[in-house]
Amino acid sequence: MTPASAPLTSPAADDFVIQLALDHGLLQPTQIDAARAIAARHASDASGAPRVVDVLVQQGALTSRQVAELLAAEFAMPMAPDLVNARITAETLELVPRAVAARHHLLPLAREGNKLRIALADPLDTDGIDALGYLVKMPIEPSVATPEDIAAAIDRFYGKDTNSIDALLNNLSTGGDGDAAAVTTEPGVGVTQTDTEADAPIIKLVHGIIIEAIQRRASDIHIEPLEKRFRVRYRIDGVLIEVENPPKRLQLSIISRLKIMANISIAEKRIPQDGRIQIAAGGKQLDLRVSSLPTAHGESIVMRILDKEGLTLGLPELGFLSDDAATFEKLISLPDGILLVTGPTGSGKTTTLYGCLHFINKPDRKIITVEDPVEYQLNGINQVPVRHDVGMTFASALRAMLRQAPNIVMVGEIRDLETAEIAINASLTGHMVFSTLHTNDAPGAVTRLIDIGVKPFLVSTSLRGIMAQRLVRKICKHCKKPYVADTKEIRSLNINPAQAAGASFAKGEGCASCNATGYRGRMGIFEIFVINEEVQKMIYEHVGTQKLRERARALGMRTMREDGARKAIAGLTTIEEVVSITVGDAL
Repeated sequence: MTPASAPLTSPAADDFVIQLALDHGLLQPTQIDAARAIAARHASDASGAPRVVDVLVQQGALTSRQVAELLAAEFAMPMAPDLVNARITAETLELVPRAVAARHHLLPLAREGNKLRIALADPLDTDGIDALGYLVKMPIEPSVATPEDIAAAIDRFYGKDTNSIDALLNNLSTGGDGDAAAVTTEPGVGVTQTDTEADAPIIKLVHGIIIEAIQRRASDIHIEPLEKRFRVRYRIDGVLIEVENPPKRLQLSIISRLKIMANISIAEKRIPQDGRIQIAAGGKQLDLRVSSLPTAHGESIVMRILDKEGLTLGLPELGFLSDDAATFEKLISLPDGILLVTGPTGSGKTTTLYGCLHFINKPDRKIITVEDPVEYQLNGINQVPVRHDVGMTFASALRAMLRQAPNIVMVGEIRDLETAEIAINASLTGHMVFSTLHTNDAPGAVTRLIDIGVKPFLVSTSLRGIMAQRLVRKICKHCKKPYVADTKEIRSLNINPAQAAGASFAKGEGCASCNATGYRGRMGIFEIFVINEEVQKMIYEHVGTQKLRERARALGMRTMREDGARKAIAGLTTIEEVVSITVGDAL
């Protein structure tokens, strides 16, 4: 026996409502005993024993409306207005995601000042009310409605959602196949057709995990087998966020499905493997770079989501302010030399280089790249993947590329002396070379090149500029509020009183749009080191990094922390975000 709709969501409410109904003379003890007997007879059903109140509602001894009125009176809450004819603004609905509303059987009604009015089915579900208050960062004013009215209103205002992760997991737990159409991939190709097993719940679940990650703007999906659970996390704006975990029993099925989609061997579980999935979502094509790694409790899968549209961003969208954008445009438009972008893994170096290529990609220029691997496929550009198994290394590929008479060459990363020397020789023979290097700051790249064996005179004559970068989170525009920074915060970024007086410091309060973090999206902070004749002479004389940095500062180079401070002053990011990302920077 499964109740048509559960009036209550918390187990504690069952006996509580029965006692309230007895006290108000709405029930007789014999009716309650009969309902308990019916519930006990169905205790062995697959769906489990129904609540006694559910049975009483189904038998007609009580109505959902009576239950709602009893709870409202007991907790001194008003009854919700007519939800069928209610008018709720889009801004109000955006405050509470559909999944939260459905999980806790509640509906946002209106935002009034700094309070949010809601309708809920069960006032005893304090966890749901607390979770909502934490999410929207404002006090909650609850009213009571019947669960049927709330369910209908959720479908009306949010739309039916049979393909959400919660719905799919619930469907799997009850053994059903669901009714949502599944989309899958041809091995190694992508999500392109309706699967022949369109009703397979595992296929729908895997597809749902990927689609939800894309909708939440995740850059990576981490699927990790632990000892007693199977964890799924999304990396959003550089921070890992755990989401609903599938049951541990589905671990092998989910991993096998992902490996099939990525066209990697499901039989091999002892060694790392790499693959690729192409998927259409939200009207655009996305690539997922898949990595499988054997661990103690099974294979860990990480999928990096590569959005080609991010490559067409202009320099302002990448985070350049107008003066830095002008300087950087001059550097990337030079006819020859080397431009290096430096920073740790995940600091956006590749995205910046692709943005450069997009900016200078014209029909009269031949551009060739060598990458490991080719992360994004760009129109009009020849891209060469590194393949160590057949001897196609960075150096060998670069050597062959120069015979193709390119104007511009991009080397994914300078890792060794051979690659560095070929790149430098290419720059000295009339080619513009872009590449990346792993150093903490811009002047440190000079020392790094010399340390790997490049002669100082070659470094000094070939380098045109070095840019170090990091990524900071941007303040969410939906919940952005002015903020008065205290003296300690201002001092932490060495902001002078005149700058502080004219600053537009801000913080995000946290809302549904930014997952209650106060941040949405990321931007770069930069340190641009332009190599002039004076600096060339210093490099030739093998001057140390500290003296190079001092001279660069004297010539007008801003550190990443100073660039971040400008963006905090402009209200683009927060002081604490800049400080946390640039801990090691000298001011």
